[in-house]
This record gives sequence, C-alpha cells and structure tokens, in this order.
Amino acid sequence: MKKEANIFVICAPEISPILHEEIKALGFTNTKEHRLGVQLYGTLADCMYLNLQLRTANKVLWEVSKFYAANPDQLYNKAIKIAWEEEIDVDGYFNIDSFVKNDTITDSRFANLKLKDAIVDRFMERNNKRPDTGPDKDLIRIYMHWVETECILYYDTSGGVIAKHGYRKIPGTAPMLESLAAAVIMASKWDKKSTFINPMCGSGTLAIEAALLATNTAPGLFRDNFGFMHLASFDKSTWDDMCDRAQAQIKPCEAKIYASDISEDAIKNAQFNTEEARMNKHIEYSKTDFRQIDIPEEPGIVILNPEYGERLGEEDELIDVYKEIGDLFKQKCQGYTGYVFTGNRELGKNIGLRTKRKIPFYNGSIECRLLEYELYRGTKKEK
Repeated sequence: MKKEANIFVICAPEISPILHEEIKALGFTNTKEHRLGVQLYGTLADCMYLNLQLRTANKVLWEVSKFYAANPDQLYNKAIKIAWEEEIDVDGYFNIDSFVKNDTITDSRFANLKLKDAIVDRFMERNNKRPDTGPDKDLIRIYMHWVETECILYYDTSGGVIAKHGYRKIPGTAPMLESLAAAVIMASKWDKKSTFINPMCGSGTLAIEAALLATNTAPGLFRDNFGFMHLASFDKSTWDDMCDRAQAQIKPCEAKIYASDISEDAIKNAQFNTEEARMNKHIEYSKTDFRQIDIPEEPGIVILNPEYGERLGEEDELIDVYKEIGDLFKQKCQGYTGYVFTGNRELGKNIGLRTKRKIPFYNGSIECRLLEYELYRGTKKEK
C-alpha cells in the first residue's frame, strides 16, 4: 500500500484542465496536465481516493514499469523481469488492454499476447502454476501504452470506466456521459448554491450531477467494484474508512434544482435515475415544454442540451428550436447565465445572442461547444 509510483488519470479530450483543477482541489500537488489526462505520483491508496472522488475522469492508472522496447521480443524480455507476483495472486485472473503504435506490430492483440506470455511464464518459472487470463474486465486489468520504443505498463485501478458514475440505470436516447455532464457544470462556474434550471433534461444526467456537486456526494460511492480491489496490496479497511469519510462529508443541498422535459417517458426515466442516485429530494421534475417553463426570480443558471441534428434532414427541423431557446433566454431568464451545449455550431448561431464564452468539449467523437450567455436585466449598459 505504501509503494509510490506514477499515476496517470485519463479523461476525454478537452476535459483535462477541469480534471486538473479537480485533482488539485483534492489536495494533490506536483501534478502535470496532458491533453488526455493528468499525471501525478502516489500510492495505491491515492489511486483508491481518486477513483472514489473524481467526477470528470475515465480511468486511474498506476504505473508498474516503463522501459525501452523496439519489438515484441524486447517487450517479452523486459516484462518477464517485473515482479507481477507482488500484486497478482497465482490463483487469480487478469485481463490486458492496450494502446500500441509500433512499427513491428500490426495488431495490438499480438502485443497483448506477448505481454500475457511474459507474465504467465514468470509465474510458471516460480510456482509451476499461473493465474488465468481472458476477456473478463471486472478483476485485475493491466494497461499497456506502447508508442514507438517507449512502453509503459500500468495497473488499471478503475477496472470499469469511472466516467459512468453507476447510478444511471436508464440512459434514454443520446445520453450525455456522467463525466462530461459534471465537466460541463464545472466549466460553467456554477456556485452550487444558486438556482439550477435544466429544460430538455432527458434522462436527468445534468440535474443529477448538479445535485451530486451541491451535496458533495462522491461519485465512487455508487460503485461496488474497482480494479484496485483485486490487487494483493488492496487494504479493505482503508477503503471502508475512505467511503465512511466521504459519506460523512455529504451536506444538505442549498440550491434549488429544476429539471423538465416535454416527454413523459424522459421524466419517468430521469426520476428513476435520480432515485438510484439518492438525489430525489433535491431535484424538482416537471413534464413541460421548454417554451412554457416557469423561471424563478432567484437568479442562477439555465442549461440546455438540445439535439444536434446528426442525421440528414434533422438540422432544418431544429433551427426553430434553437431560435426558441434564444427567445426563452431573452424573455424569461434575465439575471441568469444561460448555457447551451451543442455539437452543431451552425445551429447555435440561431440562438441570436452574443456569446460570452465558447468552451470546447467532445461528446464521443463529436466536437461540441458549451455556449455561455450573460442574460442581463435591462441593458448591458445599465448593468
């Protein structure tokens, strides 16, 4: 548990600045931001804490070894010297995942096989017995990042992707990933106390993530399995203490959170997911067209994630929707800050208001923007 090594926290494109701030806020120092993640240094206990607390991460990787390998034979020769038995039980199980970009490898599965052979051969030499391997990703996972001649091997302490926070049982159509929703809210600089309004709420992800932030609820509390739980140095009492402390740090929600959708099915799904997240006391849902919603006097933020018009012919149908979002902002949301998350910049122009910020994100492979609008009472000059 006390052994220290490099930790690399992976995230989606454009999220690393937000993830970096999140990691620093947890008290970690000597961090370095990369395009697809943040690097730091620590123990397995640190990896456990990051898995428990992080909202915007995909995975937490704990470095095993870093070495030069020009070809598969060199990979094998280096990997067989690593003390895998320190973390993998001889009667255990492991799975290998990888990113490989090496001129001698045409199929990453061959590199995975070479690494697997090195690990099991080491066990056979020492114990005449070996752990099982295969496709099961719920136990020990080893991640190999091999680019050109630099090979880095990690234990994937997350196992499953922690970008999914574990409460959303009914995703609905075209859902926003939980980590992306959290990153979008953090990018908005919402204070976690003022009014949060989410028309077009779909399966409720934005509203639920807002409630989790406002109550300081750690997203890892919803998961019962992580990769680190299957490593030999995992200390269950340390993990239980972390979870108990996280549970004790949950606080009352000061914000009023309102979510609505025109679809009755969407509202039912959102309410179900909200109950799974134990946030049903903090979110008020209504089946309402966004054009007819009531906006409370107390200012805060209004955030919408409308459709992007990904399929042929859909874009023209959505022009009026984006215009009506602009009308909603102008007519009902004075004093608020408005946000529209969209993967279609041309449609975004139909909102008809000057943006204060355009924050880049990716939703899967779709390049998106979070458009921010300062919605003044009266005129900007009066303000």
